[in-house]
Amino acid sequence: MKLLKYKYTRYALFVVFLAICYVNVNGQTKNQFVVAQDGSGDFKTVQEAVTACGAFPAEIKRIFIKNGIYREKVLIDSFHANITMEGESKEKTIITCDDHAGQPGIGTFNSYTVKVLGDHITLNNLTIENSSGEVGQAVALHVEGDYFRASNCHILGNQDTLYAAGQKSRQYYSNCYISGTTDFIFGAATAVFEGCELHSKRNSYITAASTPEGNQFGYVFRNCNLTAKEGVTKVYLGRPWRAYANVVFLNCEMGAHIVPEGWHNWGKPEREKTAFYAEYNSTGAGANPANRVAWSHQLRKKEAKEYAYKKIYGYCTNWIFNPVEK
Repeated sequence: MKLLKYKYTRYALFVVFLAICYVNVNGQTKNQFVVAQDGSGDFKTVQEAVTACGAFPAEIKRIFIKNGIYREKVLIDSFHANITMEGESKEKTIITCDDHAGQPGIGTFNSYTVKVLGDHITLNNLTIENSSGEVGQAVALHVEGDYFRASNCHILGNQDTLYAAGQKSRQYYSNCYISGTTDFIFGAATAVFEGCELHSKRNSYITAASTPEGNQFGYVFRNCNLTAKEGVTKVYLGRPWRAYANVVFLNCEMGAHIVPEGWHNWGKPEREKTAFYAEYNSTGAGANPANRVAWSHQLRKKEAKEYAYKKIYGYCTNWIFNPVEK
């Protein structure tokens, strides 16, 4: 009996300790944090602020990051949720790291600068960069959590810049600038890119989707602008990292760097029968519907309507426009 009482007492003290950890000096739960390198905020690093948000918070936690170059790896783990992270300005609020595959203990999947495993995470108005240069696979942003949203962000790198992963992950990118060389948007997620600029820095491939078999939607690019560095003249829209890669471009403006054939089979002709690559109403010098590979698709207007948000995300769209902020 005494032992049981002792255990309950320890448990009660532990609960009290957790409560104290989540309450500030005014007796209020702290839901907003400021990150500033000069010490004027609550923390000097982004990771410290993420950790302070605690596990599975019921209310939205907001992290405001003042201008500065934050040289760190940031992990938003699976037990984090409901976090909005916003920079003071997308040009001057920079989270950067130079890890890349080939370094001791580093491969593609842990080369990230920022990794998001938690659900309902929103990034606004900041830059996420892998600054390692053209040294092989080097991820800037790695996302696997569900209901992820990035708005008005710069996502910068070279090969494998954005790993939009997670077989059941739903992601939304709006008005973002994403740059890279080879396969710089890759992975298995269902992701919409609305009004984004995709900037190719080398003759290579933009997407390398690994959409799971049976998923109706993979990567959907809507009203995007495909641009390239000067001298870049031969870029493919995508190649199938896995057999059922699914990528669609809707109402996108494509520069002259996009090759007439548009798509590549990765040297695996059998994937021409399983991958789904399509376009609707492409414009610009790189739009060549008559010359695209025969196994790709030019959608009709009725087919393009199937790519409405409610159909892509399963009628759950509030998080896109009001992400966990009500």
